[in-house]
Amino acid sequence: MTPPLGTPSSMRTLNQRAVLERLRHTGPATRPQIAKDTGLSKPTVGQALLGLEEAGLVRATGRTSAGPGRSAVVYEADPTAGHVLAVDIGRERIRLSVVDLSGTLIANRDERNRCRSASSLVRAVRKLAEELLESAGRTLDDVVVKVVGSPGVPDRGNRALQHAPNLPGWGRRGLLDELEAELGAGLMVENDANLAALGERESGAARGANSFVLITVGTGLGMGIVVDGKLFRGANGAAGEIGYLPYGRFDEAMLLSGELSPPPGGMLERVSAARSVVELAAAFGVEEPESAREVFDAARAGDGQALRAVELIAVRLAYGVASVAAVIDPELVVLGGGVGRNGDLLLEPLHRALRGFTPLSPRIVEGELGEDAVLSGAIAVGLAEAQRLVFDRHFGGN
Repeated sequence: MTPPLGTPSSMRTLNQRAVLERLRHTGPATRPQIAKDTGLSKPTVGQALLGLEEAGLVRATGRTSAGPGRSAVVYEADPTAGHVLAVDIGRERIRLSVVDLSGTLIANRDERNRCRSASSLVRAVRKLAEELLESAGRTLDDVVVKVVGSPGVPDRGNRALQHAPNLPGWGRRGLLDELEAELGAGLMVENDANLAALGERESGAARGANSFVLITVGTGLGMGIVVDGKLFRGANGAAGEIGYLPYGRFDEAMLLSGELSPPPGGMLERVSAARSVVELAAAFGVEEPESAREVFDAARAGDGQALRAVELIAVRLAYGVASVAAVIDPELVVLGGGVGRNGDLLLEPLHRALRGFTPLSPRIVEGELGEDAVLSGAIAVGLAEAQRLVFDRHFGGN
């Protein structure tokens, strides 16, 4: 329960929070240094440190000289006070990382996703998480927050993940409850493109960007939107589902009659994601391409037909960027995902096509974090929540 504002208890909590935030954000320090940086008196800092140390949130890490014949204890935020589990669920891979409260990586794992049903995928995530934590000498009980990044839109009403056609059964009612039952309390589920955008802003190509989008092109097509420094989800969480943008020629009569329905993932996704890269390359005469990566490698090696396929994909992505630019006006567009990470081949024809669509031309760059973007965003989100939770568990919120 939160202490009433203005009471000695609430003031003590505020002081403890200020001291802990100083240690988390600026690093180890002595009591006099903390007092100087926070504006609190040395006795107040001493009392706050005592309470934080008893709660296991702060620890002494040594002594330092503070003048002739004197030394002072150096304190730091205890990174072992809790842990964060980050999970990136994709159609092809399942990636997991565990970090402590300082963000230091404890362990990670990358496994092929061989699951063919939602239930088996949920069980696989639990098994991989337990094995990863065991390898690091920890258990799920040591994890304060678990952040799962996945294709789709979390539907809080049906407790499902909608619009994730590449993960069979992912839209089933109660799926989020199943995940929580397997992973335990402290679960956060977020769209993978949203997390990738936050990851690139935290430590990648979008550092310092205030309003930008990250377009992830891989098995599917999605987008994370950051406006005024904050993630924008829209009214129902579906902001950024650009795979559903209309693309190509339409039979207006069939549309008006209601006889047409969008393909799984949407029209633009159908013509610009990884499967389309392979289909275009085969249509242009590339001999039995098996994956988008193989097509891009062939294009780099000088295969003219593979390059034609890549350039056409760039045109289709330019259509998506032009649509986004007209609505959001981002200062930056970051390309991610298995297809989007081929900026050396995509960016030039994409820019060229974009000039034919619109006079609006945001800067377009390849993401810097590669396949780690989703996990980086999940860790950033998880750390912020975990640091809040471990404090509130001991001292209450303010």
